[in-house]
Amino acid sequence: MNRINLICLGVQDMERSLAFYKGLGFQTFEQKANPPIVFFNTQGTKLELFPLEKLAQDINEENPPMITNKGFSGITLAINLESEAAVDDLMALAASLGASIAKAPEKVFWGGYSGYFQDLDGYYWEVAYGPNWQFDEHGMLVIEPED
Repeated sequence: MNRINLICLGVQDMERSLAFYKGLGFQTFEQKANPPIVFFNTQGTKLELFPLEKLAQDINEENPPMITNKGFSGITLAINLESEAAVDDLMALAASLGASIAKAPEKVFWGGYSGYFQDLDGYYWEVAYGPNWQFDEHGMLVIEPED
């Protein structure tokens, strides 16, 4: 079980969230402005948007988990890019689409360059570049053991 097929984000406003992620460049075959569910055709693990209340009911219809807005859940999502300029560009694009910049891109302790934004539903995304990172032919980050 060494894979993740989907990451599902529960969203409060499907139409608004769909426009946000399309604006960032995520690709989907979905044509409706306000569909019941959306799958983005990303390289590798797929991203899904699903209405938050329905997601809670899908977990347990009789006793769904409580939906709260108590802050940081301990989960972040990440987009790894091939240059500092690409990080700056994506952060600026996210902000122009309504994201909140949680941390402007900067040099970080591990030798890379990264920043964080919060999407329209409060999910944190790290946008990062590492000078020693390698990517495969599909643009996916390659993780190899250190010597």
